[in-house]
This record gives sequence, structure tokens and C-alpha cells, in this order.
Amino acid sequence: MYGTVARMRVKPGAEDQLMGQLREFQSLHVPGFKNSLVYHMDNDSQEYYLVVIFESKEAYWNNAKSAEQDARYQQMVALLEGPPDWHDGEIIYSVE
Repeated sequence: MYGTVARMRVKPGAEDQLMGQLREFQSLHVPGFKNSLVYHMDNDSQEYYLVVIFESKEAYWNNAKSAEQDARYQQMVALLEGPPDWHDGEIIYSVE
């Protein structure tokens, strides 16, 4: 498995819109997409962490390079105080 962890600062009042966009992504049946998690930090109400999991590095990058994903990304960034801080990598341990 492969994925990313993103640190994001959401603009005040945009939280519900962001969550709506993330739920919409999950309904799209993107090839190779497995799961995502969103953390809302206790010590900072505007700080979120997004975890996105794909079945493979290839599936992850195929999605990341697509025009459709770029359009979704641009919509998401409009709700943030700045671009997310991305950390991509192979998932080497998971319990399901």
C-alpha cells in the first residue's frame, strides 16, 4: 500500500465544506483508492491531518497526475490557509 499524510490549516468557517469535498472523493470510486482518515487537532481548531491510502504507488501517482484530481485539489486548497504539507510514502504496517 502507498499513500500520503497532509497537514492542513483550514480557513475559519470552511470545515464543513472541506468535509463535504472529502466525502465526495470517497464516493467517486477512484481506481486503487482504499481509505482516508481525517484528524482534527485538539490544540488548534484550524489544523487538520489527512491520511489517504491507495493499494499501490502506481495507483496513487496515476490519481495524483490526473486532471480530475488536480481540479479537486484546487477546490480543496481554496478552503485552506495555504497549500497542504504533503508526506508521501509506502505503508509498511497496517492492522485492519
